[in-house]
Formats: sequence, C-alpha cells, structure tokens
Amino acid sequence: MEIRLESAGKRFQYDWIFKSLTTVIPEGEAIAITGSNGSGKSTLLKCIAGLNPLTEGNVYFHWKNQEVNDADIFNHLVISAPYLELPEEFQLLELLQFHFKFKRPFNEMSFDEMMDKMYLKDHKFKPINQFSSGMKQRLKLGLCLFSDVPLVLLDEPTSNLDEKGVLWYLELIGSYGKGKTLLICSNDPREYGFCHQKIHVEDYKLSQRL
Repeated sequence: MEIRLESAGKRFQYDWIFKSLTTVIPEGEAIAITGSNGSGKSTLLKCIAGLNPLTEGNVYFHWKNQEVNDADIFNHLVISAPYLELPEEFQLLELLQFHFKFKRPFNEMSFDEMMDKMYLKDHKFKPINQFSSGMKQRLKLGLCLFSDVPLVLLDEPTSNLDEKGVLWYLELIGSYGKGKTLLICSNDPREYGFCHQKIHVEDYKLSQRL
C-alpha cells in the first residue's frame, strides 16, 4: 500500500496539530511517526486511517497500481492503539471468529495457531474482560499482524508489554510484517528501530491564530 500525503494539515479550533505535510510512504515500507507526547502522532495516524478528517490537504492510497477510495480504505488496513478498546464481553475464540469475518487470516492461519503465537492458547474460552493489560496488548497486535491486509497502523505497540513482550513484538513484526506497509507511532526507539524512514510530527507543527 503506497500512501501519499499532499499538503496535509489538521487543526483543532485555532491550533494546528500539523500543517503542510507532504510525503510519500512507499509500498511495503516501515515508517515511524515520531514526536514528543502530545505532539500529534496519534492524530496523524487517525487521519491516515480515516478516523479523523484532515482540515486541509489530501491523503491518497494506491495498491496493486490502483487508487483505493477513501470510503474503502478500512477494508485494507488494521489498527492497534491505546484509545481503541476490544469488545470485552467476547471470549477469546469468539473475538477471533468475529474479527476474521471481516479480514482474511494471513497464510490461512488457524485460530489455534494464532492463540499459540500470542501465548493465549490456555485462555481460549476466557472473556476478554478477564485478560491482563499485557494479554490484551498481545491480542491487539496479533489481530493486526495475523490479518492479510497491506496496511498496518500501530500506535504505541509495546504499551503494557514487559521486556520479554517487546522482544515478542519485534519477532512478530519480522515474521508477519514483511511486504506490508507499516506505520509505527512511537517515541520509544525500541518500537521502531526496524523502520527505514521517520515522519517527525513536530517538523510540521505550527502554532497559528486565525
């Protein structure tokens, strides 16, 4: 999935979060969106995902040499972020069954294989509301990276993970992120050390009054 941002800007009331952002994210590249806390990393990711509209400018998506319409982009992406909640009334198996009604499993992975890779196989019938924060984070990342889509958006991917969990995340990226366009929102170099390019939000952050 190639992404083109042209003069993209987002404003809340009178404050520009970012402005005049023009860049091309090549298909299959891993890109870090960096910046200090509150700088607008998550806002940019939401705009790319279509969760928030841009105030000005445009974002274009191309996949397999064809432009993807904004209204259809949700079919081609997955997102994991602290502000997106899991449906906690579902059991683990039920959630996997629900999610993969809408996304195709990567390499036709079985649910048992997914649960094994997430170290959640013993919790197959446990409701998500009984999961620890670390288990929920592994589940979020698994749902994203086990989905056969060309665009993966990850915001603070190792939040609630210990050192062992960080290594697991990096292994997951190495095994299931190949060939996908990856956008990693983070100010922790451990999370994006494999990225080939950075978008530093503060380079496009202006304080303007209308």
